[in-house]
Amino acid sequence: MEARVSDPVVAIVGAGPAGVRAAEALAQAGLRPIVFDEAQRAGGQIYRQPPPGAERPGEDLYGFEAGKAKSVHAVLSDLGERVVYRPRTLVWNVYEQRLDTLTDGGYGEQAFDRLVLATGAMDRVIPFPGWTLPGVFTLGGAQIALKAQGVSIGRRVAFVGAGPLLPLIAHQYAKAGAEVVAVLDVTPFSARARQAAGLLAQPATFAKGLYYTARNALRGGTRASGVRKLRVEGDGRVEALVWTGADGREHRVACDAVGASFGLRSESQLADLAGCRFAFDPVTRQWAPERTTAGRSSRPEVYLAGDGAGIGGADVAELQGRRAALAVLEDIGRAVDASEVARLDAALARQARFRDALEAAYPYPDHLVASIADDEILCRCEGVTAGALRDAVREKGATEVNRVKAFTRIGMGRCQGRVCGHAAAELVALERGCPVSEAGRLRGQPPVKPIPVAGGAA
Repeated sequence: MEARVSDPVVAIVGAGPAGVRAAEALAQAGLRPIVFDEAQRAGGQIYRQPPPGAERPGEDLYGFEAGKAKSVHAVLSDLGERVVYRPRTLVWNVYEQRLDTLTDGGYGEQAFDRLVLATGAMDRVIPFPGWTLPGVFTLGGAQIALKAQGVSIGRRVAFVGAGPLLPLIAHQYAKAGAEVVAVLDVTPFSARARQAAGLLAQPATFAKGLYYTARNALRGGTRASGVRKLRVEGDGRVEALVWTGADGREHRVACDAVGASFGLRSESQLADLAGCRFAFDPVTRQWAPERTTAGRSSRPEVYLAGDGAGIGGADVAELQGRRAALAVLEDIGRAVDASEVARLDAALARQARFRDALEAAYPYPDHLVASIADDEILCRCEGVTAGALRDAVREKGATEVNRVKAFTRIGMGRCQGRVCGHAAAELVALERGCPVSEAGRLRGQPPVKPIPVAGGAA
């Protein structure tokens, strides 16, 4: 199917739940959107597919969400020629109304009239002793290993973190046959109990969370909430996880792998490069690009959907993807179904109320930031310690993270601050005794991810 000459070029970055639903809505309206995605197959992180030839039953990979995953996976193939799908393509820069891309074949670029960013999220990391040892993964990394490759990160695995992803991944690993020796939540159980009424705004989701938690408890192993301190022990590899419980006592469990992360952070670098205005959310303690319920950003040609502009989960991402596509259609003068707009807006409002309760149920574990020692590696790429950051604040007068970056090289490595930037801002704020919002955020720089100088395969 050929797009009409008069049709605007609509580019979508990301083929997770938000991206594919946006593409679906645009294609149904007669446009032919271009979908870019780094992965080999559509689905995003939550519905990540194994590589061709390594498929496994959806029930084993996605549990209760197998039907949703199957539906999302089918969208782009069902659309066929009505969409231009470019997998294995990294969008590494946005400049004016152009995307810079990298595929196995080399560098390219794509002009656009409208851009939908559905870039997803990644784990939020807080350093603790031993976090750089081989065998320590983020929770998302552990999930990728299981879903995409069908392997466990270890034989005896301990999981630690904050948020609903923790019991889900522990359940997935146990169901796959791994020995899960510990599941440790760094947030207090009382916070979740206080938010029970708000969480019931989405009863099916709440019930699934209770199921995962109960199943994990029945399987045995150590379970704890309100964990105060962490460290991983080992001589060149993970040998044990040690923690201080809410009772003040130290505990230890032998293991050969650890999955650890403390909530999610939006992958908002492309929105930053596109010139979108950001705002600080004091609840999640993150900067995120501003967007309306319809998905419009501060830039008239840029739209935002899914976790890349605020964490909401897969169900919200699907709703936001379709809603952003309808906003695109409205803005280019195409007719849209007003009843569908109203339905989507109402559903997003309900989900927002649930998300508010969920964030309160898993408060940010700032006690872990306060316990980071001076000799702890903060920026792995550049080998910068927490002490070096504190020295930049105390001795050199750095008042925000970009100034700290100039003095220490924090955020100048391969990850461009995607891993260390959040913890760096928290430490700056703690050292200054100011709100985290006053510590600033690392400014986005292209390329948003590592690229080879000569082009072609990395």
